[in-house]
Order: sequence, then structure tokens, then C-alpha cells
Amino acid sequence: MTTDLSFITNEKNQSLKDRFEVLIKDTSFFDCLVGYFYTSGFHALYNALEKTEKIRILIGISTNRQTYTLLDQASKSNQGVIHFSHAETKEEVENLVKSELADSDDNKNVEDGVSKFIEWVRDKKLEIRAYPSQNIHAKLYIMTFHRGDRDIGRVVTGSSNFTQAGLVDNLEFNVELKNRSDYDFARQKFDELWNNAVDVSEKYVQTLEGNTWLSQNITPYQLYLKFLYEYFKDELSQADEVFLKYLPQEFMKLEYQEQAVLNARKILLEYGGVFISDVVGLGKTYISAMLAGQLDGRTLVIAPPVLLERSNPGSWTNVFSDFRVPADFESLGKLDDLIDRGIEKYTNIIIDEAHRFRTETTVTYEKLAEICVVKGWFW
Repeated sequence: MTTDLSFITNEKNQSLKDRFEVLIKDTSFFDCLVGYFYTSGFHALYNALEKTEKIRILIGISTNRQTYTLLDQASKSNQGVIHFSHAETKEEVENLVKSELADSDDNKNVEDGVSKFIEWVRDKKLEIRAYPSQNIHAKLYIMTFHRGDRDIGRVVTGSSNFTQAGLVDNLEFNVELKNRSDYDFARQKFDELWNNAVDVSEKYVQTLEGNTWLSQNITPYQLYLKFLYEYFKDELSQADEVFLKYLPQEFMKLEYQEQAVLNARKILLEYGGVFISDVVGLGKTYISAMLAGQLDGRTLVIAPPVLLERSNPGSWTNVFSDFRVPADFESLGKLDDLIDRGIEKYTNIIIDEAHRFRTETTVTYEKLAEICVVKGWFW
């Protein structure tokens, strides 16, 4: 099989990134026309571009659904393509950059690449423009060699965007064109589009430095919020819900109680026990009943006698009955009876006022420990 292929597919030893690194190191100019350009992936190629005199990147602007609908309607009514103003184009670019960096990896490679991008924009080595009339779906890379080199340059065109996926990860089909006529045609078309595009270089830099995680003006409060997000982002991304077989007719569903049920269930499944603790009046008994309804196996509730009486509207027995959650109930003072009868049939044990058993040297602590050899949770 010949190795002198014009096609570049990103298969083994044929990545577009590898080919670029060979070609770009000898270029004086590098022109790039793409629908999507990811600043966060700039680290993949900037080393090869160090000796390049000028880099021009032309992108299609990002359009939201409303904009797309307007464009579609205009096309169908023969009104032609709607042109965005310069201000609208820059606004779309700002949204694109913020969205990209929000989803990018927070690591040194990305930070180094974006820093180099900003440095080169400031030095006028790199310029980026956006075409204001419609999305650009073309992928075109033009490399102009130094004067006196083997020939004028190379053109690569095909399916790859200027992204990690396009350069390395995805199976792509790109072709390298070496004829002078192909180079001249591509360069002429690029220059025509470039001259009608909006310069967004400074807008890129302003957005990167002021509206992304790369900003140098992060306040302690913003850093705290970022820490909370990173710590809880797995939970935030979960679409868990509290599925209840029955809700009392006059029960008011409260978001904080449902979130407490989800959190308690997660802790319980991971550690085999959980404390539900909150101030008086926030509905710990209701939270417990809803949680018990999410669990498999039989449930035992151990509570003070007064909180088991049917005459008490907020008692354990009444609340579990209202939610139609089956459970057995026993008084805190009858632990011996529980031990004698055996508790093997219970999978879940709820202990009301668990603080009464906080001292390990007491007899009641030892009895409760014996009972809770099975899974248990407390509040």
C-alpha cells in the first residue's frame, strides 16, 4: 500500500495534527477557515506555530435557534441571507467563547494555550475574524511557505475543524493539495471572505480575560462558588427525583425536603447510615417517611412513646400512615423487648432522638448497637 497519500484520516500515524506540525514549522503565513475554533485547544498546535510570522483565523459566528429561524424564513421568502451587524457578530462571538471555556478542561495545558493565544493577539501575530452573514461550514487550512522554499505552499481541506477532535480524535477525511492552482484559488477565496469579516480579536481577548475562569480578577466569593460547584457538580448533574407512591392530600411539597431525601438516601447507600438533623419544625419526620418510601425492606421506627401515640397528629405512626409507608414502631424504653424478639427481619431502622445514645459507655448505647447490626439510619 502506498504511503504517498493525499488523504489524512486521523488513523494511526495519520493525524491532521501530526501533518500540520510537519508543514507549519516551515510556514511564514497560516490561514485557517473553520466553522468552529476552540481557543482551549490552541495548546495542541502553538508550538509548531512559534516561527510563523502571521496567523489568520476566520470563523463562522454561532447562531442561536431564534437566529436560525430568521435565516431559514428569509431564505424561503427569497429575501436573501440576513446580515448581522458588527455589534451582533461580536456579541455572538463573546457567547461562543464563554460557552466554550465553561465546558473546557481546567488544566495547565489549556491555560498555557490560551495565554499564548492572548499574547499573539496582542502582538498582532494572530488575528481572528468572524464572518457576519451566515455560518461557515468550510474547513480550509492554507500554509504559505517562506520565500525560496520548495514551492508556494499547501492547502488542506476536508472535514476537520480546528479542535482536538478534528485534529486527532475523530475519524476524518481531509486532503492535502499541493498544486499551485489549488493554492491560488484557496488563497483568493479566503482573502475575499477575510476582507468582509469582522475583526473580533480584541473581543476574544476581553472575553477570555474578563468573563471566563482565566480571569485574573476572581473575588474570594467567586472562588468559593467555584469550589462548591466542583465539589457538588456530580450531584447537580444528576436528574434524581423523589418518587412517592402516595402523598397526603393536604401535604405541601417543599424542595428542600425533597433534596434532603435525595441526599440522605445517597449517604445511606454509601455508608450504611445517615443522620438527619435540623431545627424544630422543618419536617424531619416527613423527610424520614418519604425516605423510608424510597427504600427496600421492612422498616422499624424507635422513638419516645409520646411520639408514637395516635392522638398526636405529628406522631411517627400518623405520619407514616398518612404517606402509606409500612413500618413497625417501638418505644425507646423497650430495647430489651426488641432484642428478645429479634430484629433480623428489619432492613432499615430509624432512631428518633439519637442523641440520647451518644455516650458509648452507657447500657442503652450497647443495646442499640446490638439492634443496629443491620443497616440503620438516625436523626
